[in-house]
Amino acid sequence: MPKVPSSKNNKKAKGHKAIPYARGFQPPDSKQQMKAIGFGTKQESVPIEYTDEATSGAKQFFQSIPPPTSIDDWLAQYVEEGQSFRQYLKENPWFSNRKHKFMRQKFVSNGKTLSERYPDGKICIAKLGDFCGMSFDELVDYTSKFLCLPVQTLSSLEIKEVDGSLKFIENPTSKPTGRSTSRIRYSHLQTRHNNSTGHLQIRVDSILPKLRFAIPDDALCLIALTEYDLYGDDSDLFVAGMASGNERVAIFSLLRYDPALRFSQEFWYEIERMKNVTPELKTRLMLQRSCKLLVHEICHLLGIAHCIYFGCCMNGSGHLQEDFSQPMMLCPVDLHKLQTLVGFNTCDRYEALLEFYKNKGLQIEADWTARRIEYITKNTNHNGNLM
Repeated sequence: MPKVPSSKNNKKAKGHKAIPYARGFQPPDSKQQMKAIGFGTKQESVPIEYTDEATSGAKQFFQSIPPPTSIDDWLAQYVEEGQSFRQYLKENPWFSNRKHKFMRQKFVSNGKTLSERYPDGKICIAKLGDFCGMSFDELVDYTSKFLCLPVQTLSSLEIKEVDGSLKFIENPTSKPTGRSTSRIRYSHLQTRHNNSTGHLQIRVDSILPKLRFAIPDDALCLIALTEYDLYGDDSDLFVAGMASGNERVAIFSLLRYDPALRFSQEFWYEIERMKNVTPELKTRLMLQRSCKLLVHEICHLLGIAHCIYFGCCMNGSGHLQEDFSQPMMLCPVDLHKLQTLVGFNTCDRYEALLEFYKNKGLQIEADWTARRIEYITKNTNHNGNLM
């Protein structure tokens, strides 16, 4: 299921030293972690790019998934079974030698990687509405470097105010693959609006069906991003978004990733703008949070489930603060999944990510990635077993 932070308040249980896991959930032990990576349970059988080193008994790169610290944390609410590498290979339709049910492009049944099976395929990302908090192009660039797949901006979709209401606009003439008609389509979006604050939200399921119709023929998946706030049911404060994995489309809002905004835990329409957040801090945090959300959701559409084995950008989150605290990196289990699906060189991928992190001032991520490259390179020179 998609990583959709809930609207619940992030309350820590009072009077308790620890928050229990959801009844029935057991965190994996070290043997189960090793087995999930996909090379057996012996350390020497695992290629260098999926291993870790310990200094003074502590792992340097991949920590076990942290226990809950809030009653609203993901693993305090849900029993996640986890998805090992072997399960991923078995369950993922992208590895099938038969064409994906909803694909409308060339298919090569004996291809070994996703790009070989679907040589015309690309990730499509659409911007719905204005982006004030960051550069949309930076999100596209990061997605390409993280996934090592072609990424294309889809400019044929828009949200605009027309005659006092919000409309979803599809302009087929600007689509890269074209359509049988050039007629611009205008569709009404269901919204709710508060007169006293002026805040507006779009009902998420009034957009998702339109994305299913608009997905280009050459798209592996289509992700729409917006700074409009979203909701699902009338009782919701908000939803971060919604995905339809079988049909390869998703819509997500970045509004609540803005550190300069404080949102009410009681009323969906109450928002306070913070004055102590500098433009530099806002830009950096918005970029970091949005990049992490975007690749997490695309990995779901590529068949990678929530991770329970390590702290990882594929961990589930029950609320925004838990989401913000999670790492941007893939753990060995999910790195092995993505590498097998896509077929990249691990060090080349890290080098591209390191350049991005340095250029955007994401120092924690840059330091981690630089140390990771050094570790892999040093041990590859000694053992010679880098893929």
